[in-house]
Amino acid sequence: GRSAVDTGLRFVNNDACYPSILSIGQMMEAVLSGKYDVNRLALIMTQTGGCCRASNYVSFIRRALEKAGLPQIPVISLNFNGMEKNEGFQIEPGMLLDAGKALVLGDLIMKCLYRVRPYEAEKGSANALHRKWTERIRKYLGGETKESYGRLCRELVADFDALPILENLAKPRVGIVGEILVKYMPMANNHLVEVLEAEGAEAVVPDLMDFVYYTMYNQQYKTRYLGTKWTGYITSGPAVTAVRRFCRPAIEALKASKRCAPPVPIQRSADMARPFLSIGNQYGEGWFLCGEMAELLESGVNNIVCIQPFGCLPNHVVGKGVIKPLKKAYPKANIAAVDYDPGASEVNQLNRIKLMLTQANQDLAQERDA
Repeated sequence: GRSAVDTGLRFVNNDACYPSILSIGQMMEAVLSGKYDVNRLALIMTQTGGCCRASNYVSFIRRALEKAGLPQIPVISLNFNGMEKNEGFQIEPGMLLDAGKALVLGDLIMKCLYRVRPYEAEKGSANALHRKWTERIRKYLGGETKESYGRLCRELVADFDALPILENLAKPRVGIVGEILVKYMPMANNHLVEVLEAEGAEAVVPDLMDFVYYTMYNQQYKTRYLGTKWTGYITSGPAVTAVRRFCRPAIEALKASKRCAPPVPIQRSADMARPFLSIGNQYGEGWFLCGEMAELLESGVNNIVCIQPFGCLPNHVVGKGVIKPLKKAYPKANIAAVDYDPGASEVNQLNRIKLMLTQANQDLAQERDA
């Protein structure tokens, strides 16, 4: 809730990016809630090492704990590039496997839910199905059931395919792209998916797993042009292939779906981005942000909301910077760029989104008339 933002602003300077304020705010709100023994508590945060304030999150958290008088709480850096070593904490293979499954299943249920909810024949039926599957997945990942991972993917997609919807109802489809936290956290984007659905549209949100592919694929460019270790180049291709194979049960389930489409391979996303910018743009969401927009436009999703935290320079460059050439290449493109931060006006954000939707509805009406 909003209290997490307010807590973040207590401990992080307001010129830091919105995701850092939100992340530290959530952690400090939990630490100070009284629910936990602060002498038997640790915090963990990802650390990318890229040209982004996300690399400073761990330092932000440590500083916040010191300001709160709790310097004894350890902060673990979750990174795969050797930035920090953490004694007493190891990522075991089983833990990594379960995390991967959680990510795949989360993407799958998100894709299926957003695809059917705007068209449900019975109000609330899609959310009810979502709750059912969330609980079933929770039990599976918690080891309470012995279901097959592949079977779980197949049955999840089949269940959403079978949900009664208004088949002949046409609504504008709107893609959501942008900075990773603002794109996926409803509180950070002021519940953008729900706003779009309330305004009569269908939200299309790319998979979170695609970002994992993006970070692995980037190693090839870094080795070839930026002088990083050759091992990154050697392992990048096989790593992408291995993760793709790990995702195969979900991909095959989506291929068999009558309503949802499988994700595009990361190599294809890179190829679609290349006409508009260099693959060397790897900070923030980098070239991947442009690739996602091109991917949506290629698939017929002509309406896009490109969202980023105010002041996130990499995403402003690769997000807003490619909108004009994208519109030139795709004349039907209808793209709105919206910024989010603690002091942003929700009214202004909503106005920009509604303007985009007005054009989207006009385009849809012209298609029907044609």
